[in-house]
Amino acid sequence: MRWDALFADLESQFEALQETDLYGEVADRIRTEVGKITVLDRLRGAVNTVVRVELNDAEPVRGMLSRVGKDCLLLETERYEEWLIPVTALVAVHRLGPWAEPAGAVEGKLGLAHLLRGIARDRSPVTLFCSGGGPVTGTIDRVGADFLELAEHPLDAPRRRSEVYNVRLVPTQSLRALRRR
Repeated sequence: MRWDALFADLESQFEALQETDLYGEVADRIRTEVGKITVLDRLRGAVNTVVRVELNDAEPVRGMLSRVGKDCLLLETERYEEWLIPVTALVAVHRLGPWAEPAGAVEGKLGLAHLLRGIARDRSPVTLFCSGGGPVTGTIDRVGADFLELAEHPLDAPRRRSEVYNVRLVPTQSLRALRRR
């Protein structure tokens, strides 16, 4: 009888040790997989969710996260504004769910420069928020590999030579956000 009890005790210890090893292995695998998730993956998991974004050199923005590109995100606010925000300008994002989603074929290729070129083609008036300065309004005239040129004019005036009071070259690395109505 004592031998049976001893073997039963050893078997239960062995099973407990195996379960501990299994749980430890599962936890290690989960940590490894979570370690591969990027900020953009987390943001893609929150598309069509209302979030609050804190930015460098700009006020926080609250809106519906509508798209995530390869290096930027697009928010739509209640005031019918679109905010194009480079990921490098993010300080924090609030109200994300627990999900993450890898980049699709299109999202993985469309980046800030592509979207800026589209805005330049539309000739939409915009407000730029850049590091170290206040907001600047105008129309994007040109987008290069690492810069944009903004024809500065009042938002309520069309981009005409008589309305433009300055052309500003902005390195895209200093862009914190772009607002379009």
